[in-house]
Amino acid sequence: MTARILTGKEPAAVQRAEVAGRVGGLAADGIGVGLATLLIGDDEPSAVYVGMKHKAAVKAGIKSIDRRLNSDVSQSDVDAAIDELNADPAVNGYIVQLPIPAHLDTDRTILRIDPNKDADGLHPVNLGRMLLGLPAPRPATPSGILRLLDHYQITAAGKHVVIIGRSGLVGRPLSVMLSQRPHNATVTVTHSATKDLTELARSADILVVAAGSPGLVGADHVAPGAVVIDVGTTKIGAGLVGDVRFDEIVEIASAITPVPGGIGPMTIAGLLANTVILAERTQEDKT
Repeated sequence: MTARILTGKEPAAVQRAEVAGRVGGLAADGIGVGLATLLIGDDEPSAVYVGMKHKAAVKAGIKSIDRRLNSDVSQSDVDAAIDELNADPAVNGYIVQLPIPAHLDTDRTILRIDPNKDADGLHPVNLGRMLLGLPAPRPATPSGILRLLDHYQITAAGKHVVIIGRSGLVGRPLSVMLSQRPHNATVTVTHSATKDLTELARSADILVVAAGSPGLVGADHVAPGAVVIDVGTTKIGAGLVGDVRFDEIVEIASAITPVPGGIGPMTIAGLLANTVILAERTQEDKT
């Protein structure tokens, strides 16, 4: 058996087209949509990823605003840049590209983002609303994973989903979103301290790997016929590699996402969708 390859190209294109339509609708009413990014430092993969986000935004008719700070910037200067984005009426949504340099406080930085402009859906206010099932921008990568599964008609309802990785970016929010209606999955979250990780992983109908550890998951972690979603993206040499050993697993799984070209495009499309949601909400508040 050779796995079906779940690329993000087609479902991301569908979502970007939906976004472009909504942006056009707002434009017809004289309302512009603006997405900003704040990139701190000179991390090459982050810079490439930010560039892809801006390119996608422009294609969807969204104004693209690119803010950059040097790697030795002070926390107070980062705070000031965030305050400017919070106050800028041309910015409907923005992200601080993570990771940021180690001398800066990631939690403080995220907390300073206006929840009403949180295009990544990572502010505690929005995560709390998500937990309660209330309207809020959802974290872009988990949303992209769910959208990709829906596109390929892979249902999580009644399935056992094992997530390797418990970060606030992917693992934890995804576990909540999968357990909620309409997805209705049974979710196990594993991490570096989990005992019998291989055995747990093999119990999964759907295995999501988001550990940031290249090649962590191999054939012994995957049950025949399982669906494998690889969220890992680590730059090694001239290219990106995922958390799973694709060549081993492609002959065991029923479906698998590639790296690159799997979840990455879905994350970008989700970011654009969140920006439009925030723009529409701002307009509703004004009327």
